[in-house]
Order: sequence, then C-alpha cells, then structure tokens
Amino acid sequence: MRRGKGIATVIGAGFVLILLSSMVFTVHQTQQAIIMQVGEPIAVVTEPGLHFKNWPWPIQNVRVFDKRVLNLDAPPEEVIAQDRKRLVVDAFARWRIVDPLRFYQTLVNEDGARQRLGLILNSAVRRVLGAQTFTAVLSGERAKLMHDIRDGMNADAHDFGVRIVDVRIRRADLPQANSDAIYRRMQQERKREATEYRSQGEQIKLEIESKAERDATIIRATATRQAEITRGEGDAEKNRIFADAYGRDPDFFAFYRSMKAYEGALRSDTTTILLSPDNEFLRYFQHGASGSR
Repeated sequence: MRRGKGIATVIGAGFVLILLSSMVFTVHQTQQAIIMQVGEPIAVVTEPGLHFKNWPWPIQNVRVFDKRVLNLDAPPEEVIAQDRKRLVVDAFARWRIVDPLRFYQTLVNEDGARQRLGLILNSAVRRVLGAQTFTAVLSGERAKLMHDIRDGMNADAHDFGVRIVDVRIRRADLPQANSDAIYRRMQQERKREATEYRSQGEQIKLEIESKAERDATIIRATATRQAEITRGEGDAEKNRIFADAYGRDPDFFAFYRSMKAYEGALRSDTTTILLSPDNEFLRYFQHGASGSR
C-alpha cells in the first residue's frame, strides 16, 4: 500500500515538474517572443533571459521571432526609365522586425514577410528609378536613389511592424538585346572615328610634306640668289683688282693673261698647236717675259 502511494507521489511530482517546465521558456539575445493563449497573442517579450508563462502548454505557447537584420533578395526586374530606356535591375534589402506583435498580426512569419516585402521592394524600385534617366541611374546619384527606395519601402511597410534598414542595387544594366545593339553601335562608332582620324592624319601629312617642299624650294631659291650675288660681287672684285693691276703694269697684266691662256690651251700633254713662228700668241715663247720682238 505504501509502495503504491510512493509511486503515485513520484508520478504526481513528475507531472507537476512537466507542467512547471512547460511554463518556463528562454529568449535568446537574438530573439524576441510573443506569448500566445489559445491562439491569441497576450504579451510580447523582448528582453533576453529566462521567462515564465501563466499557464502551461497547450493553454499558452510561445512564438519566437528573429531580432537580427534579415536579408531580402528580389529577382531581377525590368524597369523603364524616364527616357524610355529599359533597365534590368537586381536589388536587395535588409530589414528588421521592430514590432513582433504587429508583425505576427499582419505577416505571421518570415516567409510571409519576404513575399510581401519583395513586392514592396519591386514597386519602390520601379517607382523611384522610373522617375530617373538611364544616365542618372548609372551615375553617382545611385546612392541617393537607394535611400529613396528604402524610405519608400518604410512608408509602404510601416503597418507591418518591420523597418527597412538598407536597400542596395547590385546591378543595373540594359537588357541583353539592347546591350548587344549598343555594343555593335559602339563598334561602328569607333570604326568611324578611327577612319576619320586616319583621314585627318593623312591630310595633315600632305600639308606638312607640301609645306616642307615649299620651304625647301624657297630656301634653295634664296641660297641660289645669294650665291649669284656673292659670285657677282667676287667677279666684280676680281675685275677691279685686274683693272687696278693692269693700270699699274700693263706688261705684267698682258704676261699674266698670256700665261692663263697657255694654261688653258696646253692643258693636255698631247695637245698640238700649229701656228706660224711669228704669231702673236707665241710671242712670250720667243722673246721671254718682256714680250718684245
């Protein structure tokens, strides 16, 4: 009899311990929780540590939500910019649960949140980038555009108990067909520019060659003219000296001229001259330097 009472006491104590343990729960530092009673939220726990419920399971249970920054990846979307150019935009967001009760009431869990927030992200991206030109999206204004998208998402999701921490655009490119067409157009443009540069270079080359030839002709003409002037001045000076010498000693001048004539006429060893002995040309051979007969 006593043994039966002991077993019953142990069983009862164990049941009580199980009930008490089901009334205790722990919230991690990265978590926040909602105490549910018969499916309805009755309290929110945001402080980490050991906590107690008023009633054991299944009357009360605990729903745990992440307190950390969570990731939201959206599939690439095609956006039409203000200048009617199409863009393929790949963006992502970072978000956090700031009001677990409202989050549970509106989105239930993270899967539902990602589905709704993905639609909001795509809508904000289209709205903000659709009001910008293609150049603005690819320029240094992208940081401001990402802030605008984040603010627009926070405005659309303020009733969901979440806060969008950041939005980033990984990539914003033209569709593949447009990219190929632009690449081909760029190739043609570069070829046209190369042909234009070659044509300009050839024209500059011809201009340089023409100018060089013209300058060379002018230099040669100037040099020739100067040479003729110098040669004329030399001949004039020579004639002046000859005339002066002739005036001082006519006989010596006649002798000098005859010697120059002999030098020119008798240049070759095989030269033969047939003249009469009394010819005037040979007078210095017959009478010496005086030339007298």
